[in-house]
Amino acid sequence: TTPRITKEFKLFSAEARVDEAPVQMVSKRKPRKLRRPKVDALAVTENAASRVKELLSGESAVDAIGVRLGVKRRGCNGLSYTLNYAYDPPPEKDEEIKSHGVRIFIDPNALFNVVGTVMDYEETELSSEFTFINPNSKGECGCGESFTV
Repeated sequence: TTPRITKEFKLFSAEARVDEAPVQMVSKRKPRKLRRPKVDALAVTENAASRVKELLSGESAVDAIGVRLGVKRRGCNGLSYTLNYAYDPPPEKDEEIKSHGVRIFIDPNALFNVVGTVMDYEETELSSEFTFINPNSKGECGCGESFTV
């Protein structure tokens, strides 16, 4: 047993050979998943952006920096979209989206309900309105004013 101890001692002493292969550390951690690029919570069409620009250039929007999208509990199906002017400084927790030269702020309480929504502006002979194509919506009322998630 004595020669064995001597050999082991020499491997770990200063006399150990330097030209030996380096020891590789093996990690027991799982490899990290790559993060996906951040996707905007709301897609704004060019029609909607140009209408927002028109609204922001009007007299009633003095000092407004964008539009704030929210959701209120009302209507036939429970939820309805709200649009208001956003002023500087915007609330800290709002999600900001910049698209086609306009700034849209999303209320944090509405974010869960509007993720993936497309905001458009449509003009017909009878009406002109912002429309929202929401993939999370489980149902809408006949007039399209309210939705349920």
